[in-house]
Amino acid sequence: MADKRYAYYSGCSLEGTAMEYDKSVRLIFDALGVNYVEPDDWSCCGSTPAHTIDHVFAAALAARNLSIIERMGLDTVTAPCPACLMAFKKAQYFMEQDEGFKERVNTLLDERYDCGVYAKSTLQVLYEDVGLDEIAKRVTHIIPDMKVAPYYGCITNRPPKIAQFDDPENPISMDRIISVLGIEVCDFAFKVECCGAAFGVPKKEMVNKLSSKVIAMAIDAGANCIAVACPLCQQNLDLRQEQINQTAGTNYNIPVLYFSQIMGLAFGYSPKEVGLDKLIVNADRFARSRITKEQHEQMKQQQSAKKKEVKKQETAEEENP
Repeated sequence: MADKRYAYYSGCSLEGTAMEYDKSVRLIFDALGVNYVEPDDWSCCGSTPAHTIDHVFAAALAARNLSIIERMGLDTVTAPCPACLMAFKKAQYFMEQDEGFKERVNTLLDERYDCGVYAKSTLQVLYEDVGLDEIAKRVTHIIPDMKVAPYYGCITNRPPKIAQFDDPENPISMDRIISVLGIEVCDFAFKVECCGAAFGVPKKEMVNKLSSKVIAMAIDAGANCIAVACPLCQQNLDLRQEQINQTAGTNYNIPVLYFSQIMGLAFGYSPKEVGLDKLIVNADRFARSRITKEQHEQMKQQQSAKKKEVKKQETAEEENP
């Protein structure tokens, strides 16, 4: 990892409502030796609203940032936010596919973009570039009572021809990363269902209903928390959880953490360091229940010895009724 240098594009949300995501991603990158730099003078990627107005304009907003990164001599940008990621990927894809589109985009830029930067999600960097073995080596603490429903949301891995990472219907990267932390991952059927995205204000009831289904399915799967990789998903499931309860007549109280916060806790960082205090639904119990890897191994050995003793007694009783 020391030989690879990434541009790190935090995006607007991670400097505001999703500060804990940015904070925890930087911590785990530092812990894993990921070499990254934040581009100077980066600007909004255009996110969702821009492409509803004009596709060339939307691509130009994204390409401006990619042009800055290209001039830095870097060929890869990682974006924790899926909306930012897809803005970059779409600009890159359509500029590469259509020379005329590329030229129209470049007429809007102060500095030309020659399509030399590849965008990767933070999940992709961790899963493909860092690797599960290196992540496992960094684990210092186990959270034995945590049961996670990994929620990818609807755009992290889709559309597949643009995302080009993981399975669009049954992604596994977050599942496997959390698993190597020694944490139980639940079989969650709503991994890529939509939570309502950015319609929380104009269509609040719709968003609450969609988000309610995601939470209900996570609980049905046996989860006691949900892991996310998207600021909008986190906001809809966590910040709006009381609204969801009012709309659906439910009584949900399930923490919604960024996957990077879970990694940070497993790496031994404090709740404050990973921004656990920023969550609306309290998740402190997971930090309090952490034990060291050594304590966890001792606990497993004790449980194994107890099972053997029980088996031994049962066998003795069968032989001497």
